[in-house]
Amino acid sequence: MTQEETPDGERLFEEALDLVIRLQDDPASPVARELVQRWRARSLAHEAAWAEVAEIHGMAGKVLGDRTRAARSRRGVSRRRAILGGTLALAAVGAGALYGPALLLRARADRVTATAELQRMTLPDGSVVTLGPESALRLGFSATVRRVELLAGMAFFEVVNDPARPFQTVLDDLVGSAQAAAFDVSRDAGYVTVAVDRGVVEVAASAPARRERLAAGEWLTLDESGRTIVRGKRDAGQIGAWREGMIVAERETIDAVVARISRWQSGRVVMADPRFGHRRISGVFDVKDPVAALAAVVDPHGGKVRQLSPWLTVISPI
Repeated sequence: MTQEETPDGERLFEEALDLVIRLQDDPASPVARELVQRWRARSLAHEAAWAEVAEIHGMAGKVLGDRTRAARSRRGVSRRRAILGGTLALAAVGAGALYGPALLLRARADRVTATAELQRMTLPDGSVVTLGPESALRLGFSATVRRVELLAGMAFFEVVNDPARPFQTVLDDLVGSAQAAAFDVSRDAGYVTVAVDRGVVEVAASAPARRERLAAGEWLTLDESGRTIVRGKRDAGQIGAWREGMIVAERETIDAVVARISRWQSGRVVMADPRFGHRRISGVFDVKDPVAALAAVVDPHGGKVRQLSPWLTVISPI
């Protein structure tokens, strides 16, 4: 019997669950909030039980209340097991819902990669692209145009010179144009990052209209929702380091870095508290062990990584 399955552990889980449901039913009640605060302060075990229930509640939402009430009537199965099983089933349904968009993406793309898969290919003009994991490209080459659309994920481009046809990398309404350059492009959790290894890349966005010029070693991150831009400079040798199993982040959000690392992790990676992901961080993370890399991202900021199954990893504030 594991620590989680001990009678004391199960009792604390039951108590924490009842408190969460009480708050869910009457979130404005100061009495309920005071009761929760006092209960959590009783010991580290109480706080751990609260964190477990709060995490599951964050994933399952209002489904939790209905499921736990039903679980009360079941004999021989603990509420923890019943609810966790239901939460994992809910996650499986969510993963199944992703198959539709994934199939549409495959239908649109010329190249698609799987989890942890890198694919290096030569394009029709002789340029070379390394496509990162869980990424998709669509090509548009003709006698007058060199156009590559990054539909999802990340890619590193090594562009050959062709004065008659600038090389264009397109991400929705953002276009990066280059000649004889090497650069990295990634889209992660609502952020687009462009970083230049060598040469010059002109980046243009249409809504709102703005243009940025990046030289070797320079990078920018564009927030696709607010259209704000953060710029910086780093050693050009660090750009595209993910091809060697390293993620380099500088003043990027936890959300974006987690999304990038998650391409090496099987199953879904879920942020239990979306607000936690807005903090900006810097660091170098080894994706050869993606769970350890995720922990390295969030641990210094009070986060915890829990791999609940081979199909679900949860990140939450401690």
